[in-house]
Amino acid sequence: MEKFIYNPPAGVPNILYQDNDIVVINKASGLLSNPGRAVETHDCALSRLKTCFPSIILVHRLDCETSGIMAFALHKAAEVHLKKQFEARTTSKSYLAEVFGNPSQQSGCLNWSLAPDKNNVPRQKVSEDGKAAVTHFEVLIHKTDSAVVLLKPETGRTHQLRVHMHHWGHTILGDNFYASAEIKAMSNRLRLHAYSLGFTHPSTDEFVEFKIAADFL
Repeated sequence: MEKFIYNPPAGVPNILYQDNDIVVINKASGLLSNPGRAVETHDCALSRLKTCFPSIILVHRLDCETSGIMAFALHKAAEVHLKKQFEARTTSKSYLAEVFGNPSQQSGCLNWSLAPDKNNVPRQKVSEDGKAAVTHFEVLIHKTDSAVVLLKPETGRTHQLRVHMHHWGHTILGDNFYASAEIKAMSNRLRLHAYSLGFTHPSTDEFVEFKIAADFL
């Protein structure tokens, strides 16, 4: 695993939707969702959005290297409403990933419990003693040396999609935590993208869903 060097892309994240309660963005790969401990990692999606929306509140996270849909709250009531949905797993989430090789199954479910790899922090590992982790998958595109897969996690464990795909033998291209040198070199970024996010709007109580295409497809 390479040493983490933070060099995020410039600019305020692309805003896909906003109203009096929420802001929805397309987070770029390489930008932290929220501030890290080191001074140089205080720059993040949240801090950049605060320049436009001073009251904005983080509701959930994406890994630094993962791009795609994120929702933020603009006041406390909206934050509480949205966080309850994420905790209860009533939100709808899907991801697009380009993975090494071609899976033999077109669709199915990966059900491997995950636990922290204490010898390789912050990596995770498949473990019978870990917490339950479930990912549904569907292969969308077969390429010569890779495939594009739609992933729908039931649970939200740390690095869940990365570890499940790696353990299955189809590591996500560009993964600096789990990929071999060969697979990491196949992409200059982690090819994992939060494609869709659906939830109940905190004011209207209507189900809303946002989608954004992956820039690597």
